[in-house]
Amino acid sequence: MTENASSARAAHDIRVAFSRLRRRLRENYGSGDLTPSQTSVLSRLDKDGEASVSDLAALEGIRHQSIATTVGVLVDRGLAARRPDPEDGRRQLIFVTDSGHAFLEERRRAGEGWLAQVLETRCTEAERRTLIEAAALLERVVRR
Repeated sequence: MTENASSARAAHDIRVAFSRLRRRLRENYGSGDLTPSQTSVLSRLDKDGEASVSDLAALEGIRHQSIATTVGVLVDRGLAARRPDPEDGRRQLIFVTDSGHAFLEERRRAGEGWLAQVLETRCTEAERRTLIEAAALLERVVRR
């Protein structure tokens, strides 16, 4: 296999495997009755910190009205809250509450617990070490 062919094959195989893994993790995280969009916004806020509704709409690539509805649900459920933007009194910033952080952490633990169990029952110790090494390589690939 040539370098080009092996790179193309690796790219394809990694993309397919990660798509399947992402899907299975989502299934095992449990949604807590949130839509994928609501979960995405909450996760983005958890990772990136506070943001305005306009910023979230741009980052998520959806209409302002749609993101406003999504944020409304998160605020109503106590997973996110609003506060005035100290630099622009007309804007509000959305942030994840302690309940929102706990909600996300519980789902992540559930997904990681499922994955750890699968790795324990379906992989040998040597295979798990190989996966750890592969994860480090993939992390290097995606770093900027």
